[in-house]
This record gives sequence, C-alpha cells and structure tokens, in this order.
Amino acid sequence: MAKSLKLEENCFLEQFGKQAQLHARFNYYSPCQRPDLVLGLKPHADGTGYTIILQDEVELQVLKDGKWYAVPKNPTALLVLMGDQMEIMSNGILKSPVHRVVSNSKRDRISIAMFYTPELGKEIGPEDELVNVDRPRVYKKVTDYAETHWKFYQRGMRALHTAHI
Repeated sequence: MAKSLKLEENCFLEQFGKQAQLHARFNYYSPCQRPDLVLGLKPHADGTGYTIILQDEVELQVLKDGKWYAVPKNPTALLVLMGDQMEIMSNGILKSPVHRVVSNSKRDRISIAMFYTPELGKEIGPEDELVNVDRPRVYKKVTDYAETHWKFYQRGMRALHTAHI
C-alpha cells in the first residue's frame, strides 16, 4: 500500500509497531426465513488498520453514495477492507468502507475475518508525505483508536469523526 502511494515501503508497518495485534474471528450466520428483516451484522466500518476476510457465497455489502452494493462473491479469494486506522494513516486517501452482512433465507454463511491493528499505546497519524498544500491534513494523531471505535460501534455509530481535525 505504501509503495502504491509512493511512500517508503515500511512507513505503515512502522506505525503499526513491532507488537501490532492480529485477531481472528470465525463467523457463522444461520439461514433466516425473513432476510429482509434481519441483518447478519449491522452496518459498520472496521476500527482496525485493515481486515482480511475469507468468505463463502453469502452476501457482504458496502455502502457508497448512500446505496448498498454487493461485494462480488469468490470463496477462493481474500477480501481486504481498509479500516479507520489506515484511513487516518493515509490522510483519507485509503477509505474505510461502511459494510454489512446480509442474511440469506436458503443457506448459512461462514466467514473468517483477520483484524490487523496497531500495537496498544502506539500513536498513529497521517504520513507526512501525504500532507501538502493540495491535500491538507485531514486527521490528527491518535492513540489506541480501536478503543474509541469500539465505544461508538456499541452505540451504532462511527468513530472516525473523533480523529478529524
């Protein structure tokens, strides 16, 4: 990601720190007779650096311009979603999408999600090379953003605004 933004190759890894956290979550969503009434997982953005998902054939959706779009289903591929912390580190160039899991009436859904997050106590912020006259600083430096994210998530809200300048 850093190379694609013409940055020093390890700059984001340095922000994650030597003791970055990697968590896995195994998800099972049973079939639902009324998928129009039940979400598998409410709309949210991840508070991580990024999330890697191995999913089956059941639908994950992302929100863009107020409309929900289905993520193409490929059970042999990994889906990588940027989290809020990568949006902060990239000064808003990489976006943390709001997404949700949709229930299915005919079959269950199984996925494995891996969450990569900066080490506890590590301050992160926009890479200096991504801040200039044409692209002013959008986010301030933050520490332990995942905790802030979780507090807002529990109330059904995003936390990214807490890092805006």
